[in-house]
Amino acid sequence: MRRQLLLIAKAPVPGRVKTRLCPPCTPEQAARVAAAALADTIAVLTATPAGRRTIVLSGRYRRPPGWHLVPQEGDGLAHRLSNAFVDTALPGTASVLVGMDTPQLTPARLDALTNGLHELGAVLGPAEDGGWWGLALRDPSHATALRDVPMSIPDTAQWTVKALRERGVRVGYGPVLRDVDTAADAWTVSAGCAGTFPAAVAENVPRPVSR
Repeated sequence: MRRQLLLIAKAPVPGRVKTRLCPPCTPEQAARVAAAALADTIAVLTATPAGRRTIVLSGRYRRPPGWHLVPQEGDGLAHRLSNAFVDTALPGTASVLVGMDTPQLTPARLDALTNGLHELGAVLGPAEDGGWWGLALRDPSHATALRDVPMSIPDTAQWTVKALRERGVRVGYGPVLRDVDTAADAWTVSAGCAGTFPAAVAENVPRPVSR
């Protein structure tokens, strides 16, 4: 199946990214962690076969070789996610969108989303916190269903599946991953990562004290 890969991301600017790491991190430390997560995610997506790769960006970031850059559009995350799919849609091509909060992503985990589209209209990659880290749509126009989904709450994934199913889309699930939001998340995720993220965490995130 033909696919394109979408990465929705924020430029790693201090004070604008990974704010839940502060404290214990400073805004500058949090931005370095975000920069490493973004770079590692780009590397994984670059290594994953796709017809096109696009960063849907808030802010300014240097375009990686072989990538496209488009700005995020819309008020609120739900509209920005929906527009990311709809504005980049290609005829006869599935779209797979991920964020920059799961640097443990691998090509195999991306394939797990896409492979389900042979029988399903959508495959969701759930996050441990109740949200989701990735969404594959065989027909990107179905992303309009996301516009009324409440985001950043403990059952965002459930609401997303409900909205898609109300449009008649058959939805399946990919692997569950842990988002990097807190210092504890960063240390846990870094233990299973390759790339630059583990070093960025070790250098910038104080290790949580066990109780």
